[in-house]
Amino acid sequence: MTTEADARRTVISAIFGTLATQAVGAAARLELADRIGDGEAGTDELAPACGVPAEQLGRLLRALASLGLCVESRPGRFALTEAGALLRRDTPASLLDFAAFLTHDVFQRNWLNLGESLGTGRPAFDTHFGEPVYDYLSGKPELAALFHAAMSKRHLPVEMAEAISGAYDLSRFGTVVDVGGGDGTLLAALLGRHPRLTGTVYETEAGTARARETVTASGLEKRCRAVAGDFFAEVPKGADLYLIKNVVLNWDDERASTILSRVRAAMPDHGKLLIAEPVLPDVADADSLNHAALENPYLTDLHMLVTIGGRQRTRAEYTTLCARAGLRVVRVAPLAQELNASLIEAVPDSAV
Repeated sequence: MTTEADARRTVISAIFGTLATQAVGAAARLELADRIGDGEAGTDELAPACGVPAEQLGRLLRALASLGLCVESRPGRFALTEAGALLRRDTPASLLDFAAFLTHDVFQRNWLNLGESLGTGRPAFDTHFGEPVYDYLSGKPELAALFHAAMSKRHLPVEMAEAISGAYDLSRFGTVVDVGGGDGTLLAALLGRHPRLTGTVYETEAGTARARETVTASGLEKRCRAVAGDFFAEVPKGADLYLIKNVVLNWDDERASTILSRVRAAMPDHGKLLIAEPVLPDVADADSLNHAALENPYLTDLHMLVTIGGRQRTRAEYTTLCARAGLRVVRVAPLAQELNASLIEAVPDSAV
């Protein structure tokens, strides 16, 4: 039975969440975890490197200790926990760039205008910065680079490729197009696991430049190409398999339906579409969410509302969206919890 004290604790903890966000963001920007390293470090030795007085730095580190990111072994001496080590740049699963990006002032201030987005259904970002977020990033190369680094670390493309391969038989396909495939890391990982498969990364002009670097570095020039284009206008035709990862969720229903319609127009009748994205349960359940999800998808959903106008969706909503585009959802398979995604298989609705 929940007591009044428990109820108050739940509400106050939620209210204090924004304070924890800013503490983690400050630590990321100071690269505190890298400065502490494998052992212990004192505030006096950390302060000059961080450019922050030792007294104030100690206050930040104690706050981080309260969040489980470090421990204070004795007054003024701190060591990282396993969780805190994920804020180091030199760890393979690093979340440093993701923390620095998501806590950046440009994105945090949109939450102050959540009420506006709730009322209009449109991203507050567009109103307060005068243009959509992707247009804004195109004029801010450093922030754009941080965004791409953050998304790469957050979405674990190699692990995603392994999960997709485990959940779906790719051996029966000859060609695949990764629609909105970013820097090509996911497709390169898939091709590395399936030597008979050839592929195309379909991205913007800027995206294809990064994808070509990935293809070359992976030694896949003979089996993979990067093609520039606009997936609202068209998608490369004739592949056996089309893959979309974390693209549909970036857009409202109208534009998401347009993307899926372009994929359907490009697909042969025997073609398949795989959408790798989070799928919300039909009913929000805080108890199961706390135990199973690495991210709170409902807070992510609100972040997308205020920032880009996209949304997280349930299976029923994906089914409806695909139907509008002439596609039929035939299977939804959850992937590993750390990937925060499911694999949605869709086929042309005329397919038998």
